[in-house]
Formats: sequence, C-alpha cells, structure tokens
Amino acid sequence: ENFLGIELKPWAREIADLVLWVGYLSAQLRLLGKGRQVPEPVLRKLDNIQCRDAVLVWGRAVPVPDEHGQPMTRWDGVSMKPDPLTGAQIPDERRRVAVQRFIGAKPAAWPEADYVIGNPPFIGGWKLRQALGDGYAEALRETYPEVPESADLVMYWWHKAAGLARTGKLQRFGFITTNSIWQSFQRRVIDHHMQAEPPLHLDFAIPDHPWTDSESAAAVRIAMTAGSAGAGEGALWRVVEETATGDTPLITFQQQTGLIHSNLRIGANVASVVELRANSGVCSPGVKLHGAGFIVTPEEAARLGLGTVPGLEQHILDYRNGRDLTATSRGVKVIDLFGLTAVQVRERFPAVYQHVLEKVKPERDANNRDTYRLNWWIFGEPRREFRPVMVGLPRYIATVETAKHRIFQFLEATIRPDNMLVAFASADAFHLGVLSSRIHVVWALAAGARLGVGNDPRYTKSRCFDPFPFPDPPPALRARIADYADLLDAHRKRQQAAHPALTLTGMYNVLAAIREGCALDAKEQDIHQWALTSILRELHDAIDQAVAEAYGWPADLDDEGILERVVALNRERVAEERAGRVRWLRPALQAPTEAAPEQHGLGLAAGVEEEAAGPAVKQAWPKGVRERVAAVRAVVTASMTVGEIAACFKGAKRADVEVIVESLASVGVLLVSADADPRYSP
Repeated sequence: ENFLGIELKPWAREIADLVLWVGYLSAQLRLLGKGRQVPEPVLRKLDNIQCRDAVLVWGRAVPVPDEHGQPMTRWDGVSMKPDPLTGAQIPDERRRVAVQRFIGAKPAAWPEADYVIGNPPFIGGWKLRQALGDGYAEALRETYPEVPESADLVMYWWHKAAGLARTGKLQRFGFITTNSIWQSFQRRVIDHHMQAEPPLHLDFAIPDHPWTDSESAAAVRIAMTAGSAGAGEGALWRVVEETATGDTPLITFQQQTGLIHSNLRIGANVASVVELRANSGVCSPGVKLHGAGFIVTPEEAARLGLGTVPGLEQHILDYRNGRDLTATSRGVKVIDLFGLTAVQVRERFPAVYQHVLEKVKPERDANNRDTYRLNWWIFGEPRREFRPVMVGLPRYIATVETAKHRIFQFLEATIRPDNMLVAFASADAFHLGVLSSRIHVVWALAAGARLGVGNDPRYTKSRCFDPFPFPDPPPALRARIADYADLLDAHRKRQQAAHPALTLTGMYNVLAAIREGCALDAKEQDIHQWALTSILRELHDAIDQAVAEAYGWPADLDDEGILERVVALNRERVAEERAGRVRWLRPALQAPTEAAPEQHGLGLAAGVEEEAAGPAVKQAWPKGVRERVAAVRAVVTASMTVGEIAACFKGAKRADVEVIVESLASVGVLLVSADADPRYSP
C-alpha cells in the first residue's frame, strides 16, 4: 500500500500492479518460512498505480481548424511507404492523426511520498512534436517555462521531483534517464535547481551506463542520478569496463566522492565555462539535407548535366559525411540549390529540377515544418548564416561529430560537409594544430557528450569549441605549430592516397595501441606500415609540446590538470571580453570595424564594452510576430543575454523576447551558451 505510482499505458499499469503484489507475496513466503499459510487472497488488486499522465493535465483537447474550418490533421510521424519511383521508404501521408489544442493545461499533481524513483519515457526534445503532437508539446512548454524547449521529455520528471525535494516535500529522488542528461539543454534544468534557494545537490550519479530498451530491444546508453535538498557531496560511479555476458553485461565501476557538478563530474567544473566572443561565428555543423534524393553519384551528376551545363558546377558538389572521413569515402556528390528559387532551378537546370521534384519533394510534403515543406528544393538546414564566413577560403577544418577518435583535418572548400561533421571556417594551420593538440582533445572529451552503442565521444560545438580559449603565442611559435599541423594533415592524406584501404579509424586505433604498449596483430602491423604510425606519433607529440608551450603550461599535465587550467583560462578570457578585450580567431571577419591591430595573428583587439542598460536610443517594439523576430535577429550582433536584448526595445516584455530568442536558438539561427543566464549570439 505504500508503493505508489503513475503510468500512462493501461496495460503497463496492470502489469505494475501485479508485480507489486507478486513481490509482496514473495517477501511473505521468505519471512514466514516453509509450511506457513500464504496470505489470502492469493491475487489481489492493489490500485496503487494511477493510470494517467504524470506531468500534464488539461481540461479538454479541441481540434485545430484549417483555413477552411475543417479539423486539421498531420502525418502520424511513424508510418512509411515505398516511393513508387525509387522504392525508398518515405512518409505515408495517408496515416494521419488529429491536430489538437489543449485547454486549461497545468502541471500534474503527484501523490504525497517520501521518495520518488522512475524510468520516464526516452523521447528527445527534437522528437517531442513528432511523437506527441504540436498541441501537447506546446502545452507542456507553456506549463513548464523553466525547462528549455530542447530538453528531453525525461527532464520534466526530473524538474518536478527536484522542486519537491528542494522544498522539503521529498527526502530524495532518483531517475534513470538518457545519458544526454549532462548535455547543455538538460543540464540547465539541473543547474537551475543546484543554484536555487534552497539548493539541490546530487547524492549519487552514474553518467554513462549500458541499457537494453525492453520495448525495442535496442542497446542504448543511460544515466542514473539521485538528488536531495541542500548542499553536499555525493558518490560518482564511472563505468570503466563492460564485459558482455548475454543480456546483462558485467560492469566494473570506478568510484569517487565529492561535489558532483551538473555535468556529472567531480573535479574541475567543466560545466561552468562560458562561450567566448572570440570564437563566435566560425564554427557550425554541416548542412542537413532532409531528403536523401539530394545525394547523387558522379554518374548521376553527369546525366543531370554536370560538366556540360554552365553554372551547374556551383550546385553539384562533393559531399562527405562521418564515415566518408573516418572509414572509406563513398565519393558521392550533393545537389545544393541554396540561393535559387524553384522557378530559377526549373529554367536553368530542368533535369536537376525534375530529379529533386521526384526524389525529394514527396518526402518533404509530409514534413510538419512549413519551411521544410514549402522550400522543398533547398536543404532543410542549409546553414545560411555560416556560408558567408566560408567565402574565399581555399580549405576549412572539419571533425566528425561522433567518432571513436577525435581527429581534425582540412577539407577542400568545394566539399559540402554533412550535418554530422563540425566545420571550422579557418584555413589557418595554427588553428588545426591547437584543435589537434592533446590539450584540446582532453577538453573536448570531458566537455562533450557520448553517443550510440559504441559510446563514442561527441564533439558538441556549444560545449567543446565555443568556450575553449585558444593560446596567443608569439609569431614564431604560432608558425611552428602551423607547420607541424600542415605536416600532420599532409602525412595522413599522403598515406591514405598510397594505400586506399587505410582508414583514419584504423590509423588511430594502431596509434592508440602503440601508445598503450600493446602488441600488434598481423592486420595492425600492416596498418602500422601503411600509415607510418611512428611518424604520425612524432608529429602529434611535436604539436602537443608546442601547444603546451604556447599556453605556458607544462607539457606533462595530467587530464585533470589540463581541465582545471582550461576552466581557469576561460574565466580570465570572459573577464577580458567584458572589459572590451577580445582575442578574435578571425578578426577581419569577426570584427572588421575594430581599429586595433592584430597581435600574434590571434586578432587581439579592443572592443567597446556594451552597457547593461542597452543602447542610448531604443527601438520601438514591433506589434507583429514576424516583425519582432526580424527585429531581434537584427539587434543580436554579439553575445547578449535576454535582458540585454530586451533593453534594446522600448516597451518589450522580457518574457516575449525570451520566447523569440529561444525559438531562434532552437532552429540554429542564434547560438546559446549553457550558463545560468544564457547568452545568445548570431
């Protein structure tokens, strides 16, 4: 009777109720011993588990009418069908569900309890609308404004429990969540409660643990967290070894005790860093197609007119994704029609127009987002803000967002990067050298996330690059780092060209084995010879030594020592930037109007410190939503808080401005930091 619960699915609620009773009977048998009478009745309905939504309740749900007054429907987000022309699976637009608006939505009440535990639904923030519908997603976010829009669904449970614990209504709570809980949008929820008054602390955490989803039988990674009121330390368990033994792996943990930060670490507070203006505008994920039909083989490209139709070479380009870089390249191309209207495409490149019309438009027609559906001939995310900073560059730096090894390399400017590549708009080998150094790689592994069955590290732009302070060495040392980086990039490309079977993953697997002193098997010995791994190691060691010298730090720092120094340097740079001194990475691009000369090539320049009160002359706050969005985009020219943005307008409410900037951040128009008072930059 003391074990309560909330479960949305009726069948799951019945199973949970039965399991409670079976567990009770099992305990009674152990306590009573053999030969004693089992309590009657043998089967009993407890009704301890309530069948309802655990985070949201509403008065009624009403259909949303279309322009003709008829109930609006949408694709159910699940059903697929084969394309009649290509045979590829595309959304089945016939499978539709009603679009609803939820009236009188408010937080769901939980029964009084001493402890709360749970394993809430694993639905990513970007999937909420597709899985639960626009109406539910909007009602949820309006009801819980403290939870970031891009946060996973599990964080609404976490937020409710944390609030109850902080106010003394719970003694402790614990949840199984996705292992993304320590990433930016999820972490804001934890930070909110840890920095509140009264505060919350984490008693226990496992940031990354294997898990098998019972519904899909998919292997995923999860995190476990437990929190209670007040300040305090906790126990942090880290998985250091996993041995497969059927469905239940044998796990070996490393345990620490101390203050657990919101990124589920003890030690250097990596989660406390703030994005730097110096790094703004030069890093972006690659393009996101939202249509496999954009990808073509060289033969298909030739049939569409590449090489014979003038101007088409600007719109059919080489295309690379993560596997192309780390494994074997597919050698494919991509149709990039950004900057053209549909009419211009049809008139100038009719064969291309027909191809995209037949192989992209059917998929886009089922998309719920107007911009994707209406602009079907253009990539879903063409990275329009990033394109201008790439103009004129002969090459740029790229890394695979999720990969076993954190490798940076130069790509030719004619290559379009996939969404799973992170691109850096710099042709400067000095930047490649710093990014490739042990200092930056150690930082990226700690600040980024981990993803997938392989638990590979993920390079998150907002956490790995935006706050990372680059060194500012004298010209001679800067040139030495650039030389080493160019040699490294050329060495890898040369050996791969000479040995087509050689992959970057294979190359760095062997390098890791050599560094660890492991014996190489026959295949690894071949890779060692093909890659000339000893030279690869020598070049990396030279870069590591030179970059440490550029920072003025010992070259033999351990990982924790590196993290502590990067966090401290970030704080110093933030103070510098608030005083008006910004060490721009590409000053001519990022701050063309600043008169101060560049120093040491890093672009040390003096800026004008913005006043917290905003500009002397305020703009009138527009009445229409479209006009407001355009006005906000126009004023955000640097890293600004919501308060600073709102101060630019006369009569603007902070809450209205916050809705707009968060919406712009959710679609990638604005970049957002993860500190307590987020800063937004273009």
